[in-house]
Amino acid sequence: MTEKILLSGNEAVARGAFEAGVRVATAYPGTPSTEILENVVKYKDHIYCEWSPNEKVAVEVGLGASFGGARTLTAMKHVGVNVAADPLFSFAYTGVNGGYVLISADDPGMHSSQNEQDNRRYAEFMKIALLEPSSSQEAKDMVAQGMEISEQFGTPVILRMSTRLCHSLGLVELKDRVEVPVKDYTPDFKQRVVIPAHARVLHVKLEDRLLKLKEFAEKTPLNFVIDGDFKFEGKRIGIISSGISFQYAREAFPTARFLKLGMSFPFPIELCREFAESVDELWVVEENEPFIEEKLKAEGIACIGKERIPLTNELSQKIVRESMGGEKTTAKFDISDLPPRPPVLCPGCPHRGIFYVGKKLKFNSTTDIGCYTLGMMPPLEMGETCICMGASIGVAQGLEKARGAEFGKNTLAFIGDSTFIHSGFTGLAEMAYNKGNSTTVILDNSITAMTGHQEHPGTGTTLMGEPAPKVDYRKLAESMGIEHVFDTDAFNIEELTEVLKKVKTLDGPKVIINRGRCILLDIKKMKITPFRVDPDKCIACGQCFKLGCPAINTGEPNDKGKKRAKINPLFCVGEACAMCYQVCPTGAIELSE
Repeated sequence: MTEKILLSGNEAVARGAFEAGVRVATAYPGTPSTEILENVVKYKDHIYCEWSPNEKVAVEVGLGASFGGARTLTAMKHVGVNVAADPLFSFAYTGVNGGYVLISADDPGMHSSQNEQDNRRYAEFMKIALLEPSSSQEAKDMVAQGMEISEQFGTPVILRMSTRLCHSLGLVELKDRVEVPVKDYTPDFKQRVVIPAHARVLHVKLEDRLLKLKEFAEKTPLNFVIDGDFKFEGKRIGIISSGISFQYAREAFPTARFLKLGMSFPFPIELCREFAESVDELWVVEENEPFIEEKLKAEGIACIGKERIPLTNELSQKIVRESMGGEKTTAKFDISDLPPRPPVLCPGCPHRGIFYVGKKLKFNSTTDIGCYTLGMMPPLEMGETCICMGASIGVAQGLEKARGAEFGKNTLAFIGDSTFIHSGFTGLAEMAYNKGNSTTVILDNSITAMTGHQEHPGTGTTLMGEPAPKVDYRKLAESMGIEHVFDTDAFNIEELTEVLKKVKTLDGPKVIINRGRCILLDIKKMKITPFRVDPDKCIACGQCFKLGCPAINTGEPNDKGKKRAKINPLFCVGEACAMCYQVCPTGAIELSE
């Protein structure tokens, strides 16, 4: 009997890697793609897998493994492809040896991202094959299909996921692993050394390969028609869609005729033309960019798309039904009365203290991608810019060059340990080399926290659970010629105040390594005695509120009508943090008995 189980899209991709005979898997964690490698590691007896320092390195290791003859998978979120684009474009020229599939997990609606880019554009830009699954079953199957296409045509393949598919569960039929032998490796300088003389020839080969891929896309069963007879305003409607958008459209118009694109680049224009001729009116349903729509209209195929379907945000069955069919539907749940739930740093977060002191001392600040980005929320309000991984240091340097040296001396560039490993080295080298005055604060919480606690080269452990060397941030900074390097205890307010006051007086670049483990790493094994507020000692000064700790709420007012503090014992982590205890001027905060 065939086994069927419920898997998320990410779990299904991991299972697909196992079944397809993948030998090497690389990634940098980033929502919504993180769980792919976290599930691939379950098959570590068959697949070597690693967290790479960043997406560019993940691709470089992956393409090296492909050159070496192994089937290889690399996973990342959509903005990670920006980081990895440099080797990927050249990889399109060199082609593969062992099959290679790149997972791009796009984030329509920006649930956890800084932009909403549509990475279907990358496949066209790189001139490589693009697959778009619409279900967990297809996500699993398309890993193997992508490997086959990759090896048949000698091309990298992008498998484009999206947040809704990555995290939704679907029924998946499991198969056994197919052991694919590692191909022989033979050095081929003209194929893999992309100096201009070689690359000119490779570009011609790439264009020839693209023509063959286009012929394949017109005939592949990955693109198929679902018959139907839905009419709107007297016209028989046909819908072209791909990815998760197909599911929305299919549920919104279950009786319509569909052309479902599983391989959407190279674009199967003749298949689409034939489909368009079979209906009276053609609709295109796709999230974000008009990728399909533009291809159709460029070939003179009339269709209705973005004039009705929103260009921004995530789609839904309701949006598709109302946009295309003009039929107003009623939401099942009214959430208008629910209280807002703004994102906040966790109780006991090690980043809170230096934000609190930094604001108190009136520093300018830039921030980066991670949990600590939330430091820009009230009442801490630290982090005036956030652009991309690693940008905080370069932005601080640029602000100083525009505003002057004194501005730099009064500026903190916040960056997490994992983000520093990812993209902070070069920014710090820039600040050292070009004589900046800002202070880089490496917020070392011993893990990649925001995406769910993944290891990195600064933690001392690999994805596969093996011990590894740890990056020494102090030695690294000193090797760049930075003289002023400070280690601070993230939970010691007095020490943080002393060091931050000092860096304001120093010329040249400074580095603070603010060390404090993510509280969630240890909380399950901690014995916690929470703090409480003695209402008789509390003068309602509000100092503890300035920490922005979710455990600290307003209590009963005093005789002057000012609300005193109250600590929720279910949230407080006690002496593991104790920042509120340190800032209280009257000793009103004490451990519960």
